[in-house]
Amino acid sequence: MHTPTIADAVALAAEKHRDATDKGGAPYILHPLRVMLAMTTDEARRVAVLHDVIEDAGVTPDELQRRGYPDREVAALVALTKRTGEDYATFIERVRPDPLAATVKRADLLDNMDVRRLSAFGAADAERMARYLAAWRRLSGGE
Repeated sequence: MHTPTIADAVALAAEKHRDATDKGGAPYILHPLRVMLAMTTDEARRVAVLHDVIEDAGVTPDELQRRGYPDREVAALVALTKRTGEDYATFIERVRPDPLAATVKRADLLDNMDVRRLSAFGAADAERMARYLAAWRRLSGGE
């Protein structure tokens, strides 16, 4: 079986996020596409565009393997999936040892910290941004 192309990954992400919108009301698919565009390898681009399909769209790791995604990419996608009941700091610590997942998560966090897409910015947004900034620093080698 051949490895899916970037176009295959984009098509899968677009299908799975078809009706979703982000916190600012924009089509959700724009977020994984922006994260993908920050990557420099095809492997990272595929993982980036698919980084939320397990957590948010019900895609399973088995389905990704059946579609031909390499084990390394599936493992990164599993690492990028926050588990039910898992606190955010534990999730970030689980991402850290996987270089591919950590690269994608850093780009994900940078995109999520761009507040220009929000129509308003309140206390909950500030709390979320602080959590994202701490996670980005942790994944970037800082504390």
